Amino acid sequence: MPTSSASDASAEVAATKSPAASGGVQSLERAFDLLERMADAGGEVGLSELSASSGLPLPTIHRLMRTLVACGYVRQQANRRYSLGPRLIRLGESASRLLGTWARPYLARLVEETGETANMALLDGDEIVYVAQVPSKHSMRMFTEVGRRVLPHSTGVGKALLAHTPPEEVRALLARTGMPAATEKTITTPEGFLDALEEVRRTGYAVDDNEQEIGVRCLAVPVPNSPTAAAISISGPAGRVTESATDKIVPVLQEVAVELSAALASATPSS
Repeated sequence: MPTSSASDASAEVAATKSPAASGGVQSLERAFDLLERMADAGGEVGLSELSASSGLPLPTIHRLMRTLVACGYVRQQANRRYSLGPRLIRLGESASRLLGTWARPYLARLVEETGETANMALLDGDEIVYVAQVPSKHSMRMFTEVGRRVLPHSTGVGKALLAHTPPEEVRALLARTGMPAATEKTITTPEGFLDALEEVRRTGYAVDDNEQEIGVRCLAVPVPNSPTAAAISISGPAGRVTESATDKIVPVLQEVAVELSAALASATPSS
């Protein structure tokens, strides 16, 4: 009867005969899969957890992790667990900037069709970060600095990005960030925020109605099937972004989000 190490070796030999391996990229696929599994697990895992979730034998995972540690993409903690490494930060920042660059033509279309400032934002950890903006041509317009970080509970893009997140995860996020009031209209209770997310799921779009800044309304939708959770929005004075204007703006937002999604998918090589 073969030992467990022999079984692991047999599994690896069999795996090397797969089509992916014959192309010389299977180890890359596996390494990136492990990084994504680490991110899904909160950024820190043990080898046994990775083995259980990936189905790969421990010797294979150990070799891949040693390589990732040597490259700085993974760190081994004192407790022998592994965490995502600092070199990933530079890659993530560069990718976010590139994502914003790809989005700008679509945001420009939003400005042309709605007349209001258009934004793109991502969920980065527990915060919302704005990665692209095209300003309105109106003399009175909204401006959000690219790179600005805000908490999700007071923004339209935050609601759009968290609308389909399990309630227990939303509650945990809110417990970590707190729910400070930016204005008197900011939602400041988990129950109120969860109700707002239910409304996003029902209508297909999110609203920031004077919640981040008095006098400003924002409409936002998620970018479906984005490689990273993303949302686009328009923002403008409450006197222009009215209820009647919402009925005209939301279909444009949703259409542009679908087109941006298709563009991002075409920019991602298939395996």
